[in-house]
Formats: sequence, structure tokens, C-alpha cells
Amino acid sequence: MKEHPIYDVVIVGLGPVGAIFANLLAKRGLSVAVVERAATVYDKPRAIVVDHEALRIFQAIGLAGYMEGAIAPHNGTQFLGVDGDIIKIFDPMPPPYPLGWIPNATFVQPDAEKALREKLAEYDHVEIFLSATGVSLAQDQASVALTARRDDGGEFILRARYLVGCDGANSFVRKQTGAGLEDLAFDEWWLVVDTLTSEPGKRPAKAFQYCRPSRPGTFVPGPGNLRRWEIKLLPGEDPEATRAPDNVIRLLAGFTDISDLAIWRSAVYRFHALLGERWRDRRVLLMGDAVHQTPPFLGQGLCAGIRDAANLAWKLALVLRGDAGDGLLDSYEVERKPHVRSVVASAKEFGTIIGELDPVAAEARDARLRAELKSGKAVTVRQRFIPDLASGLIAQDARLAGRLFVQPRVRAVDGRVRRLDDLLRMEFAIVSATREAMGWLSDASLAGWQRLGGERVVIAASGEPSDRGGVLTAVDGENLFADWIRQNAVAAIIVRPDRYVYGGAENAEQLNMLIGHLLQNLSAGRQAFQEAALSVPPR
Repeated sequence: MKEHPIYDVVIVGLGPVGAIFANLLAKRGLSVAVVERAATVYDKPRAIVVDHEALRIFQAIGLAGYMEGAIAPHNGTQFLGVDGDIIKIFDPMPPPYPLGWIPNATFVQPDAEKALREKLAEYDHVEIFLSATGVSLAQDQASVALTARRDDGGEFILRARYLVGCDGANSFVRKQTGAGLEDLAFDEWWLVVDTLTSEPGKRPAKAFQYCRPSRPGTFVPGPGNLRRWEIKLLPGEDPEATRAPDNVIRLLAGFTDISDLAIWRSAVYRFHALLGERWRDRRVLLMGDAVHQTPPFLGQGLCAGIRDAANLAWKLALVLRGDAGDGLLDSYEVERKPHVRSVVASAKEFGTIIGELDPVAAEARDARLRAELKSGKAVTVRQRFIPDLASGLIAQDARLAGRLFVQPRVRAVDGRVRRLDDLLRMEFAIVSATREAMGWLSDASLAGWQRLGGERVVIAASGEPSDRGGVLTAVDGENLFADWIRQNAVAAIIVRPDRYVYGGAENAEQLNMLIGHLLQNLSAGRQAFQEAALSVPPR
């Protein structure tokens, strides 16, 4: 049995989440092996919606240009009641876009996966083993070993410092760790039909939720000529029989004129709401569908897995290079699990609204939602249902802690206008609107910051960009950053590598205290993050 050299990380599963995670690790210089049971990318769409945070992560791995040409704007959603009139709406978030991308977009998953694999192929410290499945796992204090089997029956062993399961809902890795799944009480059968239209302008560019008890359904316009319908199965209907082509056509014809449509894919899914009880077993961690599953009604299934990848990648990198203690990895579950739970709760709520089958209850729902919409009480921007981080590696009582950092388009030293992240390394950063705040750092803070590899960045409202004295200055002519810090009454911000805010400071004392606490917490042991009780500076 062949045994390969030890890697930093072995990943099981090369779907979109595994591929994004592998790219994030590879870009940080880590050696990576990926085991994937399929021989090629699955050539049909599954996920269809990404949000601005996910797009920012595609940008981080070098695929901004590709995604700009591959996505289409998600132009909002209208919920239609029993009588076909609007009962609820989600409008697109208006500009300026805080993260540098349109807030919601549609895409074609097979094409994106191919781009991810092509980007991964650029790294010579990444090895991919296709047509191979995991057989067993074993770990000790220093490493974890995966025994895998090729389709031809041959077996091989991969060893790594850590192993991450990105292997989907039926995760082999999760089963090996014995981690259970908490049932969040949503279980419905739905038919998903992806079609290609010969008349792209035939239907509105908005998504629709058909909240009718006779047959609930969803319409999502994708990029180009891709159009998707999701159709709820009624009680007593056989999921297997629904898959028959004549039944697919019959159900689809109940929602739209099908004369311009060619069916690309149809599948019957059991929409679940599940949450992993444990996300880590020593040197083995889980992400994506392997550790959580959500109904699709908020468009956050894939986005949640992409957030997992961004959250864990930098933490593994810091631990492996010796800049943080192993206990930092416990903050992954502490941060991500409640975030996913909140997103699933919102998705369930919308699924309940859409899928109501009782006509009397549906009429009452319509009256209530119309009243909320008319009074202005209804939330009409989808992104408001995506929470901030509530605990973990953040200074919980500091301003902006746990919020996503904005990404303005800035003028760089070379004169080009670019998204801010493109100018930064994938490290911590202290960011301010003035160079004066960079002088607040004590000698001890500056020395610790430099040992960590942290950056110092000024985003000025005017003047000339520069890169001198260890401080990068870029110019934000639209004042997105200046307006943001003014609204939040901070002068300097510590930003994590995944672009979440560790904490904001109003003065030099607070900034130095934040830096000291961050450096202390990075080296903290397991108990600190299990209790999620980090020290914070005074306000």
C-alpha cells in the first residue's frame, strides 16, 4: 500500500466548498491533498445563488475576473399569495455595495467548479486524487491518516497534520468521527427543475415564490438562459414517481408555458434542516453539508459552506506556522455553528411561509404579511437575515466586533482603482482613515504585530496613495470607508484575515489593548474558546 509524504492538510471532497477551501490553503502556501470520489465535475447545476460575502471569497482566491463575467444580478424576490398578488418582497440592497460586490447573484455551478479546479492546478504543492473514496481514519497527537481506495481497488494512505471533511450530506468523515446531527425540524420533498430557455426575455428577471396551498413553488432566473423551478410535493405523492419525465413536465406546466424550455436537469430532493453536534474531533474537522444542511429558501446553502472555508483556512494557517495555539481551531465551531443555526431558522421561516398547504391558514398568512408590508414593518432586504459573529475570536464588547469589514474600491499606488482586498495579504490588518492612528501603536504592540505578519493600512478620502514605512495608503474617493467608521464612531479597526472585524478602537489606549488581547487569545488554549469568554477592552 503506497504511503505519500505528510501534508499540512488533507481534504475529503472536491465540490465547490472543498475546492474553495483547498484554494484558500494553497494560496497561503500550505501543502494540500484532496481526495474526491468522482472522476469529473458534476455537469449539472445544483446551487444557483451566491451572496456578496461568497463572491468576496472567490475574489480572495483570484477568481474575481471570472466571477464578474459568470454571475447575473439577483434582482429580488416577490412572494405571491393565494390570489396571486404580492404578500412579501425582498429587494436588492441598493448601492453603494458594502463588500465591493452586488449583494446577491446567480451563477452556474459546474462552470464555477471548473474554474476553481483550474485555479487549484496552478499550485505545485497541491495533489488531487480523483475516483477515490475514504476507507478509514486514524489519528494520533501529531497527525491524521486517511486510507483511501481507488475505483480499481488499490489503496493508499495520506497523512496530514489536519484532515477536513467537505464530503457532503452523507459524509464519510463525519461518520468516522461519530459526530451526530441535530434535527432542526424541517423535512419536505421538492422537485427541482433546471431548464434552458430559447426566449430569455419571456419571463421577468425577478424570482418568485408561489405561496399557494394547491402547489407551492419557486422560480429563480439564472445567468444567460438558465431558469429554475422548485416545486413542492404534496402529501401522499411518491418522490420516485415524481421523477418520471412525464410527471416533471406536468408539474412544470402548472407554473409556466413550457414551449420555450428544454429540461437540463430534474431531481427530487428531501430538503432538510440539520446541524452537526460536533464540528471537530482533535485533528479532524467538518465543513459544508458534512456538518450542516439548510432548506434553500434563503439561498444560503452553498454560502454557508463557503463561509466555513474562509473561517477555518486562516486559522489552520496560523496554527501550522506557529502563530497561534491549536485551541484557536475550537473558535471555528464557536463562531460558525450559531451563525448557521440563525440562517437555518430564517430559511425555515420562509419555507413555512411558502409551503403552507392549509387554505384557511394561507389566507390568514396573506393578510398578516400584506399588513406588515404596508406598514413598513416587513424586512425587505435579504442580507439583513445574515447575522454577524456573536462570539469566538472577537473582542465582543468592542465596537464593530463580529461585523464584516467593508471593501471600498480604492486608488492604489500604481494609479489603478481596485477592490481593497486585492491590495492586501491574507493576514490581520489595522485599518484607519488617517496615518496619525498608525502612530498610536506602542513599541510592544508594533513588535507583536510585525511578528504576526499583520498589515497597517490607511484608507484616505483624498491625497495620494503610498507604500512607505510599513504603512499602505490607498484613496477611497467615494468615502465608503470614511462614512462607515464615522457612523460607528471608531478611529482604527483590527480586521481578521477573513475580513471580519476583531474590534474597533476610539483611541490609542483601546487600540493597544485590543492588540494585546488579540495576541494573547491567538495563543490561548482549548478552554478559552470552548467557553467563548474572551477578555475585551473597556469602552
